[in-house]
Amino acid sequence: MERVARVSEIIAASEISFEEAIKVGHERASRTLRGITGLRILEQRVAIEDGRVAEFRVRMEVIFVLES
Repeated sequence: MERVARVSEIIAASEISFEEAIKVGHERASRTLRGITGLRILEQRVAIEDGRVAEFRVRMEVIFVLES
């Protein structure tokens, strides 16, 4: 069976943790994209406000198989 995949890059954020930001991104991507086979985390960053971590951000690739 031949398969062709595509990669889309997204950024997701959470006030809780990096793990939660990944879940948020995956859940949102799943509403639009079908056939997701993996995620690749490219970058993790935090936003600082008033000297504390205010938000966890991840930049990730969403890998999905194209439908025939």
